[in-house]
Amino acid sequence: MIYSCCIFVYCMFECFKMKNSVNYHLLFILVLFSLIVTTVYLKVKEPIFHQVMYGMLVFTLVLRSIYIVTWVYPWLRGLGYTSLGIFLLGFLLWNIDNIFCDSLRNFRKKMPPIIGVATQFHAWWHILTGLGSYLHILFSLYTRTLYLRYRPKVKFLFGIWPVILFEPLRKH
Repeated sequence: MIYSCCIFVYCMFECFKMKNSVNYHLLFILVLFSLIVTTVYLKVKEPIFHQVMYGMLVFTLVLRSIYIVTWVYPWLRGLGYTSLGIFLLGFLLWNIDNIFCDSLRNFRKKMPPIIGVATQFHAWWHILTGLGSYLHILFSLYTRTLYLRYRPKVKFLFGIWPVILFEPLRKH
């Protein structure tokens, strides 16, 4: 989670750079951050530490995304806020599951199986954060391709699954 989120952070902060440019300073900071988090976590084995470090990275992404949809590409607000909202809903359900785990287990024993499946909030965490992350990847790709002067188009496979197609802008 830490390593993939660092890649997201790098992409979101470098999306307005020229092709083939590399920000070695930011790369070094993110790799160092990842290695420090890994080392500390392996030594202290405290999940809260890992969750706080991951939360810091997600918070950084949220701030950068809000900047982009507020000041640079406001027409991407829908995609940016949808990805954020879905991710945060998954995060909320995961926390509910962590806090009320025993109560939810007892509740599921008394309910029909379909209710038990629907209240597996840890599973919903994986589904919703996966979908939110996918939508954020689309947001990142859309932002980058607009900057590189492509004309990205969102299409829906099977009528429900969004993908981005790219067309270079034609020069007159």
